[in-house]
Amino acid sequence: MQPMAHYLARLGHCCRQFSYRSLRYTPGHNARLLGDFLERLDAEVIHFVAHSLGGIVLMHYFQSVDSVRPGRVVMLGTPLTGSGLARYLSRHRFLAASFMGASADSLLGNVPAWKGTRPLAVLAGTRGHGIGQILGASLDTPNDGTVAVSETRTDFCDVHRLIPYSHTGMLLAKPVAALVDEFLRTGNVT
Repeated sequence: MQPMAHYLARLGHCCRQFSYRSLRYTPGHNARLLGDFLERLDAEVIHFVAHSLGGIVLMHYFQSVDSVRPGRVVMLGTPLTGSGLARYLSRHRFLAASFMGASADSLLGNVPAWKGTRPLAVLAGTRGHGIGQILGASLDTPNDGTVAVSETRTDFCDVHRLIPYSHTGMLLAKPVAALVDEFLRTGNVT
């Protein structure tokens, strides 16, 4: 997320990054840690930008809490309906432990329903180069190499946009940061 935070800071946003241990702690536990982190922020408006599993952590966070401070949410390449790559990895004990750890249940589709009241945009990559391809997993097309577009679709988002980037590449791309910035400022992506 560091490159994305850098780009967003250059566009005028004050960015604070929340780091979590995805292999050691469940998304639910990480969501509680996120809540503690947010309580310490001195800001009138808090927007969220999450990549991949970070979006699932937000799903868990908003299941029980929604800050009274306003803001918007952008999820980048988040497998909201479960991950085909995770299903592939779960058939191989070593790969599952190495790549999914305590997040396995959520990556396999056990994600709470969206309870957030904030406007939500989901950006899904279509450049199919990534770990899924490297490991030989069969992903629905189009995909970002790790997460299929079909896994990012949900009824509860305000904007769902396809972007021509890979799962990691979307974090490195200034045009993606510009889309994130546009949604955070206006609630729309043109």
